[in-house]
Amino acid sequence: MPTIRKTSFHSAVYRRFRRKLQEARLEAKLTQRQVAKRLRRPPSYVAKIEVGERRVDFIELQVIAKLYSKPLSYFQD
Repeated sequence: MPTIRKTSFHSAVYRRFRRKLQEARLEAKLTQRQVAKRLRRPPSYVAKIEVGERRVDFIELQVIAKLYSKPLSYFQD
């Protein structure tokens, strides 16, 4: 099992995960603002996730995946 380092937040794996989040949103034909509104979050919420300023926990990912009509496996590397 790989060692998780503090720098893993901006690792290549996490960057790919963020890219998948953005691709899924675009495939769902949703803007960041629309997603934030549906999640009842401020508009900056989705933007911060997609640029890596905010991490996504598992529960949030489940909600986002459902909103984007994607299985959780879609977001795996």
